[in-house]
Amino acid sequence: MSHSPTRAPVRATRTASSTASPRSGFDWRRIAYNTLASRALDDVEEATNRNRTSVPKEHVVLYQFSARGHDMAQSILGSLITGTRDGVGAYYRSRPLLLSLGLSLEDALGSPLGRAGGFSDGRDIGVVCNLPNRDGPVVLPMSGDVGSQYTPAAGWAQSIQYHHDTLHDARYSHCMSVALGGDASVATNGFWASLTMATTLKLPMLFYIEDNNLGISVRGDMQTPGADIARNLASFANLFVLNGDGCNPHDASGLLQQAVAHVRSGVGPALVRLTVPRLSSHSGPDNQRGYRSDAEIVADEARDPLPKLREYLVPAFLSTDEWKTLENEVSRDVAVALEAARARPLPDASRIAQHVFADDASDVSEAVLGGLSRAERAALGGTSVASDEGPLMRMAEAIRATLRHELAVNPKVVVFGEDVGRKGGVHLVTEGLQKQFGNTRVFDTSLSEEGIIGRAVAMAISGLMPVAEIQFRKYADPATEQLNNCGTMRWRTANRFAAPIVVRMPGGFGKDVGDPWHSLSDEVRFAHAYGWQVAMPSNAADAVGLLRAAMRGANPTIFFEHRSLLMTGDGSARYPGDDYVLPFGQARIVREGTDLTLVSWGAMVHRCVDAVAALHGRVELIDLRTISPWDRDAVLASVKKTHRCLIVHEDNLTAGFGAEIASAVASDAFWFLDAPVERVAPRDIPMPYHPTLLDAVLPDVSQITLTIDTLLSV
Repeated sequence: MSHSPTRAPVRATRTASSTASPRSGFDWRRIAYNTLASRALDDVEEATNRNRTSVPKEHVVLYQFSARGHDMAQSILGSLITGTRDGVGAYYRSRPLLLSLGLSLEDALGSPLGRAGGFSDGRDIGVVCNLPNRDGPVVLPMSGDVGSQYTPAAGWAQSIQYHHDTLHDARYSHCMSVALGGDASVATNGFWASLTMATTLKLPMLFYIEDNNLGISVRGDMQTPGADIARNLASFANLFVLNGDGCNPHDASGLLQQAVAHVRSGVGPALVRLTVPRLSSHSGPDNQRGYRSDAEIVADEARDPLPKLREYLVPAFLSTDEWKTLENEVSRDVAVALEAARARPLPDASRIAQHVFADDASDVSEAVLGGLSRAERAALGGTSVASDEGPLMRMAEAIRATLRHELAVNPKVVVFGEDVGRKGGVHLVTEGLQKQFGNTRVFDTSLSEEGIIGRAVAMAISGLMPVAEIQFRKYADPATEQLNNCGTMRWRTANRFAAPIVVRMPGGFGKDVGDPWHSLSDEVRFAHAYGWQVAMPSNAADAVGLLRAAMRGANPTIFFEHRSLLMTGDGSARYPGDDYVLPFGQARIVREGTDLTLVSWGAMVHRCVDAVAALHGRVELIDLRTISPWDRDAVLASVKKTHRCLIVHEDNLTAGFGAEIASAVASDAFWFLDAPVERVAPRDIPMPYHPTLLDAVLPDVSQITLTIDTLLSV
């Protein structure tokens, strides 16, 4: 990719006469077809929704979002997205663009009807589309939330640079990423995070903002001061900004053509804002007449781009008869597609649990877009046998050694986050890695957790292996949408896409210090999240094996690094080797015992070791190592032997993961119990700062020992 200095930003607002000749370089017949097709699809769905009481239930679109008024400009934009590895981050009103990029009319109707097949197999809202494509433009899996398309689109743009410049893949030459959004979405964190990413890194990214001056019912000046994001971004460095009328085909095509040429030249991102009317209510259940006047609705109808497109093309490009023929062609094609969509079977409810995780051979097939290929995974190999001859390492050293080796053997690994580069991370886990591998492989990011995770998601979809660091567990909260969308991706796209990222996340109490922000544990949140593996190693050797398994696996992983273990030698162990891989869901029996099963994970394991030291084989101590999945079989087998169970963890007592274990034991080993299942965990209060207060909250050895003694006496 070219990295020449960007030219001065250009600001342009154009008004073209309706008598202008159609621009060359565009397939205007195809643009007209897609615009008419989108409008016809909206007609069918809106008519069905208006008359849904007389329509069989299985023929009703449950969530309907019209693109009426947005359709022409999107069809023009879609005709310009032609790069072999172009990527698109879109949203629920983007169906016209999807039609331009290859979405079939049958899928465009079948998926909103919830039929089998299509882009979600009935699992997701029908307008939340995706298009996997290994030999052409990719539409990243869309989401039902607002603004979450932006940071993955920026991540795809950075992936273009990485694939081209570092992996030397010529398919990515002059490719770009496009993010579509409405004017309300520019108020979101995702928009501003991606804008920062794109401009600071000069990414090949086009922001396309279609401004209809409404966020459901909220006016544009409540989303953006002055209701014009393009004007407000006039001072942004490295951003080429264009502003115009999305109802005027000559104006819109010229601005989009200019912006795309700028982005493909490699000098940096561009933003195009086009004003468009919203010619329908926000969605099927919405009634815009409750918040818009008749005059406002009529004014928007007068701006309808479809008649303007016809006027632009007839007779200059198409004759009146040719336009009529085109309308008839669309009408016929949509009718055929509707019949085929309605004829599709309903989705198979017996398969609803498939694809939450990559849990069988089909889930890691080459049909899935995202992550390493099966051949790449096989070439990396690995062994579950640990070497006992490695040097003794603290956990931070062991994680660093694992990252170093994986960076060395897999050029698709990238490590990034706030301060992970020159500084080496706030816990110095990545110290020296940027110096060894360069700042394209190990790099710092802007301070946006949503940007870090959204970027990682798109990188994984592009085939890279991103290892993203969130500095502390609590700081992951701003990235909640991206984390949720990543975890559900494989399931909601019916195994068409996956984003197996690794998120390194320090948390828990520190050495003699705590606080509500840096010392949060709260791992149960991720155990509850769909599609995520969660690792919580208690020692350096397990950390090596689990991290390597995550980096060579097919599922997204939260890799929880306990602060106390990073700051002390408590988790020290011999380095188990550069090929050591520890399967998830496999607990470790730390101490064997006969009379009580003690279950723990993370830093609490070490306190449990101290608590059972004098009990001479009466307590069987199990280190879960991972809580998603967790080794249910090992725990139940132990309880059936010992007849008692105690669970110790650092997360809150109420609804902590210990409650899940207790429930499983009570359900599946009830008749083996000689005493109630007990838990030792912090009270439901935040982690305090002063050591005296911290000691009063955290489970300590004496509290664990006392509970063990009580259970053994029953």
